[in-house]
Amino acid sequence: MNEVERREIEEAISAADNALHHLGSARKYLGSAGNWGLVDIFGGGMITGLIKHSKMGNAEREVQEAKYALQKFSKELRDVSGYSSIHINEFLTFADFVFDGVLADVLVQSKISEAKRQCDDAIRQVTIIRKELASKL
Repeated sequence: MNEVERREIEEAISAADNALHHLGSARKYLGSAGNWGLVDIFGGGMITGLIKHSKMGNAEREVQEAKYALQKFSKELRDVSGYSSIHINEFLTFADFVFDGVLADVLVQSKISEAKRQCDDAIRQVTIIRKELASKL
């Protein structure tokens, strides 16, 4: 392996690490929003609703950061021989949702659960590719 190939792999690994960081944060906030959402459904009051919406806002910001990091990872991955954007295109659209305060709490819980599942899937996929890249070094 020459120096250019090594650098491209290292850049892809770094981008994977950044994506995993944001995916992990998004997953944490989604989990917290989901927990507060359950409290809200089963008798929470105004304070519970405010906390839930705060957690949902944090989750949305991290989801957007994760999507940006996944796009950068996709770009870096294309520079590595044997990989193409096809490897991660399937989850670049993960968590494409909007938390709408007008929606019923149960529907919001469903969206949070789906976003957590998609986040978990993306974490698994990025981790697999990152391990493959690291084994090439």
